[in-house]
Amino acid sequence: MPEAEVHAVDRGGGDHFEVTVVCDGFEGRSIVERHRMVYAALGDAMRADIHALMISTLTRAQAQEASS
Repeated sequence: MPEAEVHAVDRGGGDHFEVTVVCDGFEGRSIVERHRMVYAALGDAMRADIHALMISTLTRAQAQEASS
């Protein structure tokens, strides 16, 4: 997801993360579809390096609205 803006926070042990992904490619997609896109981008890291992942997905418009 080269056009995405990603903010990640390690929530413990180097394998528990909270991420916020902002990407206009999420427009018109359900939360499940958005999460699948993130998992696909992470690839093998989800099977080996990441134990727990909390995901927030937003379009740029949604991110701007949330920060207002």
